[in-house]
Amino acid sequence: MSTESEEDFFRSLRVAIVGLGLMGGSLALALRGRVRAVLGVDTHAPTRQQALERGAVDTVSADPADLLPQADVVVLATPVQSILHLLERLPDLHPGRAVVLDVGSTKREILAAMVHLPQRFDPLGGHPMCGKEHSSFEHAEADLYHGAAFALCPLERTSAHARQVAESLVQAVGARPLWLDAETHDRWVAATSHLPYLLASALASSVPPQAAPLAGPGYRSTSRLASQPADLMLEVLASNRDYLLTTLRRAQLRLDLLAQALEAEDWQSLRALLAESAHQRESLLNLHGEKPHESHREPRRTPAR
Repeated sequence: MSTESEEDFFRSLRVAIVGLGLMGGSLALALRGRVRAVLGVDTHAPTRQQALERGAVDTVSADPADLLPQADVVVLATPVQSILHLLERLPDLHPGRAVVLDVGSTKREILAAMVHLPQRFDPLGGHPMCGKEHSSFEHAEADLYHGAAFALCPLERTSAHARQVAESLVQAVGARPLWLDAETHDRWVAATSHLPYLLASALASSVPPQAAPLAGPGYRSTSRLASQPADLMLEVLASNRDYLLTTLRRAQLRLDLLAQALEAEDWQSLRALLAESAHQRESLLNLHGEKPHESHREPRRTPAR
């Protein structure tokens, strides 16, 4: 299929998005005008109203059974446990064939559940590496995905058709498709997304209220992730507990080295540790194609995440 034919085919699709929070709402805003129809599902009445008022969806309902049968593509944009529940119900909610994609923050549990979908469904996992610390639709924006990596995790059964649809969707919203397996995804997001949240949480609780007048950009930028909803993040952390514990313990060892150098007044060792960290950050961001001094969106999941 030529590039032009692929674009025409993608524009002919009806895409249902279940969950119109930050991620689902931003996806809906970005897809309007790029597909035949955007069908929104959300249980929160004010969110449904806002989605219609902002033109994020062509139609919206509280009940997925109302709209999913019309969809060629079903995107599950809810928290991880809700995605798992929706996957159990999907055969009853959609009687036909569809590509199924999620945007959950971890992938192993979700892909394991997708394996059990009937063969009429063509599933794969997804996870856009972007977001904000606030998870509601009112913070959604059409360009949220611009320039972000969008992880795509296929199953053995995922067809070439589903892969192409997923890539077209990712590119349509301005993101970059990144294909990898679920194990690799969960291992690395433990370090790049979930650990930063825990460190921000620890920092936020380590600063006394009396220090508020001196809480400048350093504190604000490094503690920002702590503002994410605790219940939402608890699901994410629990679903990636093993890899997160490994990376958290690695960070603890590093903090111990810093504390030991300070306690011993070993300024040479402290300087070496700090310089090594600065170099590693620059190298990582350069590999990502990003200048270290540039501001950028961190993976601050509403996860899903």
